Amino acid sequence: MIILPLATAQAQQVSLSISPPLLELFIKPGKSIMVAYKLDNLGDPAFINLKVLPFEAKDNLGNIRIKPEFEGPVRFGLDNSDLQLERSFFLKAGGSQQILLRIRIPENITDGDFYYSLLAETAPPTASEDMAGARAKATIGSNILITISNSGNIDVKPRIVLFSTRGGLTLGRDYLKIFDSSDKIPLVFVVENKGKNMIKPEGQITLKGNFGETAKYDIISRNILAESQRLLEATPSSQIDCDDYRRTEQKCLFPTSLLLSGFFIGKYNLSTQINFGENSPMIFGSTSFFAFPFKISAGILITVLIIMVIIKRNKNNKND
Repeated sequence: MIILPLATAQAQQVSLSISPPLLELFIKPGKSIMVAYKLDNLGDPAFINLKVLPFEAKDNLGNIRIKPEFEGPVRFGLDNSDLQLERSFFLKAGGSQQILLRIRIPENITDGDFYYSLLAETAPPTASEDMAGARAKATIGSNILITISNSGNIDVKPRIVLFSTRGGLTLGRDYLKIFDSSDKIPLVFVVENKGKNMIKPEGQITLKGNFGETAKYDIISRNILAESQRLLEATPSSQIDCDDYRRTEQKCLFPTSLLLSGFFIGKYNLSTQINFGENSPMIFGSTSFFAFPFKISAGILITVLIIMVIIKRNKNNKND
């Protein structure tokens, strides 16, 4: 009888960090640039593989989809003498590796944007490692947003797709929105970039009441990739409590740009104006809603009815 030694199953801890996590590059055709990255291994020793792949916008929430194959005219390479793309190297626990990424833009290229991600992933385990223990695989990326322009100008073509409150009661052909005074009121603000270059919005959302009260909310400046849409967010914003008991509520079923909280009475106007840098067009949006204290009124009415019933019963008892 042959007795094989038993291997103790140990799960590998994988944790990688790369900086900078985002690179925005504005460059002319025929130029090249070298960017220094730092890759840290915060977990167990691992073999790391580096590669560059293009990506595109996945939705209007800022998520991206990595494409499976390389495409596009931009060329990438490593200036490290001991490293190559698509070839794994060893990185010890707690170790760091400087990555010198060379980006080359060919001549006679059409103006436009190209989006890539520098990916660092742990190499797959060997057969012997699979027998000895469980080995995790991890991937981390740094996004590279490249704008190529001969003239130095960018193509700015923004459009407001949606600027409206959600929920409440909708009435009439004009889609009049009515809320209870104590409701948290969600606003959804989506902008489309129809141009060939990435844009970054700046501006505010203003709330005005019928008694002259005014509140302003700053739009958080985030990239909108070329030919994509993005849900913009503003601050300060209230938060939605979407615990297990409230996940089916309408406010928890869709993302919001701004959540208004307070006690509202009457008509309110919401407006926005945003720009995209110097000499860029400014776009405007507006909407309105009404709020009334339905819940409080209903509570008062029920209380009055209960009191009236009690008083009437007491009178009847005295008469008897």
